[in-house]
Amino acid sequence: MRVLVAEDEPLLAAAIAEWLRDEAHAVDLAADGSAALERLTVNEYDVLVLDRDLPRVHGDDVCRELVASGSTTRVLMLTAAAAINDRVEGLGLGADDYLTKPFAFAELAARVQALGRRSRPADPPVLRRSGLTLDPARHEVFRDGRYVPLAKKEFAVLAELLRADGATVSAEQLLEKAWDEHVDPFTGAVRLTILKLRRKLGEPAVVETVTGVGYRIP
Repeated sequence: MRVLVAEDEPLLAAAIAEWLRDEAHAVDLAADGSAALERLTVNEYDVLVLDRDLPRVHGDDVCRELVASGSTTRVLMLTAAAAINDRVEGLGLGADDYLTKPFAFAELAARVQALGRRSRPADPPVLRRSGLTLDPARHEVFRDGRYVPLAKKEFAVLAELLRADGATVSAEQLLEKAWDEHVDPFTGAVRLTILKLRRKLGEPAVVETVTGVGYRIP
């Protein structure tokens, strides 16, 4: 999934991003509400992790604008305010979930994962196609019963290809879902990841190139 973390505490923002990237998510950062709104306009995110007390544009206003736009991005609101009325108010603004500080990173990651499942049509618990089995919860991949160790980006790309259910996925779509905004689209990152993925999955090749269109698993 692609996640935007809007948090003005640099160390906390970096820690959240690192934890989510370890879960094979693409993560962008915004240090204030204005930057968050700008990124939400430019990029398509599955989940927004939103600190409520942001500078420049308050987190409440970011949430209001996002909901008013009709976006399918799910919102996990973070705040130091733990009172019940604060949680009720945050959810009333349109947030999908609410987490008070301090929190356990494992819980935040689990909530992000759960919200991500709600931002698009539900996936089956395990993705299967052409002899491949991918378990998102366990971060495991098997081909014909053989365990295949994959790097984070390889795992993310394979998951997107399997979710497409045989349809072709463009390089641009893979960049959108598996990389953050700092990737250079002209570096050949997708092509290189596909090459590594094919090598690890073995023969016969299961990931096909559709010339001029993208990649698919038939």
